[in-house]
Amino acid sequence: MASHKLPNYIRRHRKRVGLSQEDVAFLLGWSGSAQTSRYEHFCRIPTLRTALALSLIFRAPIYELFSGEKHEVEDAVSKRAQVRVEQLQQKNLGRRSAHKLASLKTIISPEVNHP
Repeated sequence: MASHKLPNYIRRHRKRVGLSQEDVAFLLGWSGSAQTSRYEHFCRIPTLRTALALSLIFRAPIYELFSGEKHEVEDAVSKRAQVRVEQLQQKNLGRRSAHKLASLKTIISPEVNHP
């Protein structure tokens, strides 16, 4: 059975480093902790700039902070890559198409191509 991933683990990482929501808000240049709370309660997805700042503050990779979101994005992109592979296989476009197919297949099954 697959484990359910939370959209983000901001709260867990914030607690791990001993910061309050207000501390995080201050480090991000905000006047109050409301936005931090919204992120922790999955009401909002931070901008890339904020995600990078959170990664720096918590000394954790973005993919760790947002593993649930990462999983959803991987699934969506993988499904679209599979559709594109099926479209290209029907056309047989030559050498360039073969390279494109190989790239798309690594998106569909990254664990096979990248341990």
